[in-house]
Amino acid sequence: MIISATRRQYGFYTLDKLVPKDYVDSKIDSDFIYDLVEETYSPDQGRPSLDPVMLVKIPLIQCFYGIRSMRQTIKDIEVNVAYRWFLGLSLDDKVPHFTTYGKNYSRRFQDRELITGIFSQVLHQALCADLIDLSELFVDGAHNKVVANSHKYRKEIVEQQAKFMSDQLKVEIDLD
Repeated sequence: MIISATRRQYGFYTLDKLVPKDYVDSKIDSDFIYDLVEETYSPDQGRPSLDPVMLVKIPLIQCFYGIRSMRQTIKDIEVNVAYRWFLGLSLDDKVPHFTTYGKNYSRRFQDRELITGIFSQVLHQALCADLIDLSELFVDGAHNKVVANSHKYRKEIVEQQAKFMSDQLKVEIDLD
């Protein structure tokens, strides 16, 4: 078996150089999450927990890129430099195992309103940054052109999508 010399190439790169400057993380501020989940974390009890921002960003990767399952999302994060950068992981950092992710997520976000509120804020920021295109709507797999005023329905769409994301993730985690 012949391995290309380019696979064995050494170089000095930063993740910032490998990820486009206009990548989604530069347009969404997720620091508000720390304040919202402060009561669910104890700085001096138990083992260190997964970063709450990472717990929110992982399902966002799944949603934004249309990945069908959380297991596949975790596998994709292991090899995708942009996903690692988005989560604040280095190339050497271990990606959390799906079950570890699921347990942490379930414990931290037992209050369904909390995670729905977080998703709602993130989706609102994404809408304001024009990261979500409301010119088309997909319902039950059927492609329909939207002819409504997008500004009028933005809040309703954000709330519905945030609740849907929260419910879908809960179902998937409960299955495991």
